[in-house]
Amino acid sequence: MKLKTLAFAVAILALISGAAYFASRPESAPASDPRVGKALLDTDTAAKTAKMTIVSDQGKALTLLRQADGTWKVSEYFDMPGDFSKISQFVGDLNNAKVDRFVTANPERIARLEFTGALIRLVDAGDKEIWSMALGKNSDSGSGRFVRFGTDPKVYLTGLHLWLDTEAKGWADTQLVNVKPDDIAKVVIPLGTDGSVTLSRKTKTDPWASADPANTRKVKQDAVSPVLSSLGALHFSDSTAPGDSAATEAQKHLATYQLTTFDGKTFTVAIGRKPEEKKLKAPVADAASGPASLGKLADVNAQKPTDAKPAQPEYETIAAGPWFAFVSSSDSRAAVNDLMKKRAFQVEDYSVSNLPKTKDDLFEAAPPPPASASSSAPSTAPSTAPAPSPAPAQAATPASIPASAPTSASASPQASAPPAAAPGEAPAAAPSSPAAGK
Repeated sequence: MKLKTLAFAVAILALISGAAYFASRPESAPASDPRVGKALLDTDTAAKTAKMTIVSDQGKALTLLRQADGTWKVSEYFDMPGDFSKISQFVGDLNNAKVDRFVTANPERIARLEFTGALIRLVDAGDKEIWSMALGKNSDSGSGRFVRFGTDPKVYLTGLHLWLDTEAKGWADTQLVNVKPDDIAKVVIPLGTDGSVTLSRKTKTDPWASADPANTRKVKQDAVSPVLSSLGALHFSDSTAPGDSAATEAQKHLATYQLTTFDGKTFTVAIGRKPEEKKLKAPVADAASGPASLGKLADVNAQKPTDAKPAQPEYETIAAGPWFAFVSSSDSRAAVNDLMKKRAFQVEDYSVSNLPKTKDDLFEAAPPPPASASSSAPSTAPSTAPAPSPAPAQAATPASIPASAPTSASASPQASAPPAAAPGEAPAAAPSSPAAGK
């Protein structure tokens, strides 16, 4: 009896598990399903796109507009140019990813796959939808994500893991200046109280030289490189309204650089910020004030005089403001000229910190000129031996020189000069000449 009961229970469990399997197994795709194995987005459709809309799982939307010249604009970020490389990467991922398999067309199953509004939609120049893809949750195995196309009720699985970034600033092209270092022929560098310095070169391989003929120092070639790399590829980190107070303060403290290319285009880059400020703190009043703080007259009389020092003033430091860059191009068609009318652009500290600030940062002492051939070659002409110097004459005295044999030295007035007198003594009388005694 117990054996029959056990066998019956096993049969019931088998039926239940079989029913669960058939209820949860993936549905077989139609034999002729055209999507399986194909790209999520074909390149021909992508080429017709004039507008792309991205909607996140939270319902936040972003619109990117394609221009006639192939560039993009970010509608939600002041119509600024789009980051072409990021947009190309995003579309390229859709071109390269494949539809792995059909999952289901069952509405009950689809309801559990979390299609909550995440969407990518492409529209052509006539504002007609040419492609759209809704995104559900990631698969439980982590092998991909569930997707649906247009109004098709079928759900598919793709191996693409796609992040739907709907922060408008993240899609904007942050580059304000795009000039390669090798294309720059002349640069103007401000050096604070040292004024501005102009450096130039005739070709990209020539060394930089100062345009000031009075400058005798040599340019440090490595010190010019940060100017070219930092300012030639300047990016902004954030933007504000042109009339923002921080931007207005920065304009009062600008250092203006210029980059001129070999083809004659000039970019002017003015960078500045509000400097750090030390502000005197207001004095703090004592807890007791007024006549009562003086105490009783007896207490005042009993106090002994002290060598009290005056209170030292206290200052609070107000941090410097953010760096702002104001850029203009000599080419009136350059997009950066219009950008400066729309926004004020902040740049990171590293864009400024490595720029030369004094002449000593930019110049070094020139090496001494090489020795000439005439001065370095050994002399072959015979040298004339210098005449020997005469021995110093000794002071003559009457005892040392006989009167009967006078010498030329004794006849010299210098030889008969008396020795110098010591301080406080009378000078000695000059000895008489032997010739004078005759």
